[in-house]
Amino acid sequence: MSKMDALRAMREARYEARSKPQPPGAPKTRQPVAPRPAEVQPAGADAEPAGEQLCGHRAISGRTCTREHGHAAKSHRYA
Repeated sequence: MSKMDALRAMREARYEARSKPQPPGAPKTRQPVAPRPAEVQPAGADAEPAGEQLCGHRAISGRTCTREHGHAAKSHRYA
């Protein structure tokens, strides 16, 4: 049996296992993903003054924009 034949057989076996009706109360095949907690900015000594707030735009890489809030520049500056 070639590698492709083995992959095809595994895929067909999974398809048939999923297509069978499951009895009530049976566990689902996938577990639900727990929601991640929202990031909370602590208010206090670490918070910046109201006049010097940062833009805060998040890049795909997770970095945040360091320009002032509401900047006129078209691009963001990440740190």
